[in-house]
This record gives sequence, structure tokens and C-alpha cells, in this order.
Amino acid sequence: MHEDSRVWIYQSSRELSDNEVTEIKQQLNQFTSEWVSHNKALKAKADVLHNRFIQLIVDESQAGASGCSIDKSVHFLQDLGFRYATDFFDRLNFAYLKDDNVQVAHKDDFVQLYQDGQIHDHTLVFNNLVKTKSEMDSSWTVPLAQSWHKNFV
Repeated sequence: MHEDSRVWIYQSSRELSDNEVTEIKQQLNQFTSEWVSHNKALKAKADVLHNRFIQLIVDESQAGASGCSIDKSVHFLQDLGFRYATDFFDRLNFAYLKDDNVQVAHKDDFVQLYQDGQIHDHTLVFNNLVKTKSEMDSSWTVPLAQSWHKNFV
């Protein structure tokens, strides 16, 4: 995918099992192979990262993702969340790395972890607001001090 490809990151409210990841990847591949915008096939791919995040990527050089096509992806993710009893839309859960493992804390708990010194300005957090593949590659994980999460601690 091109560096300017559009990216969406959806974070599961819980860790997905390896079996769930395998199933979800198959469903994502099916979805992206059929994903269209104004009757034009989108050059898209998807993946599950760290058994926690769903990444959708669209190379808009051949067809751009429209409002309707983005709505289709949102509905697909909502249905997927329902099927697997997880929520991909709770933006109050912050993901971070601790001992190379993905940890998740609700915003309020995240603040408490910071105050207790369990996480600090150098803790790597996941910036799920990245918009392009280039941003994903360079700044999906950033130190807390350089992230939007810092506004909450």
C-alpha cells in the first residue's frame, strides 16, 4: 500500500483469542475484497494487530473512500463487535505498552496509573487517530509525553 493510503484503527475492548483473530482476518479479507465506493472497487486491505486492533487501509489512488463506503465499514465493524462480544468504538480505553505487552486502561484508570508512577512520559501509547499508512508506520506508538493522551494526565 502507498504511504498516503488512508488508515482507520479500531481497538477491541478486550484481547482477541488467536482463533478469533484467524476468523476475523478471514471476514476482513472478504469485506475488503467486496468493499466499493460509488460502484468502484476500493484497493483495500485489513489486518488484526496485537490481537487487539483492526487496521483498515485504502489506497485512494484508484478510488476514494466515500461517506457511504466508510459507513459500510463502520457497520461491518459494529456487526463484528456484536458477533465477538467486543466493542471497537470505545474511545475512552487507552492502549499502551508495558514490558512489550499491550495493556489497556479506561481513561480514569490511565490517569491513576500515571499518578501512581506505573506509567510515565516515556511509556509508549497507541495513537489510534493516525490517518495515513505513513503516520501509522512512524507514529502509531509514541511516548506518552508526545501524544494526545498527555492531555488527560
